[in-house]
Amino acid sequence: MTTVLVIALILAMAATLFALVRGIIAFLQATKEELNLPEGAPRPSSLKQNRMMMNRILFQAGAVIIIALLLMMKGNG
Repeated sequence: MTTVLVIALILAMAATLFALVRGIIAFLQATKEELNLPEGAPRPSSLKQNRMMMNRILFQAGAVIIIALLLMMKGNG
């Protein structure tokens, strides 16, 4: 069981890193056309940044839960 949790933890950490990198790339790809949009209009890069941030938070929460399970199993053993 521990091996499965460690593999899941590694996958959750990799997914967190992937979402972080994609969010940074979306931030850097803001175009001049987006800067000329009317005030208050949602920008496509901003929407993608928000989506990537929410994914990153979700994956981080999963990693924390897996770590908590590993620690609980270690305490019982």
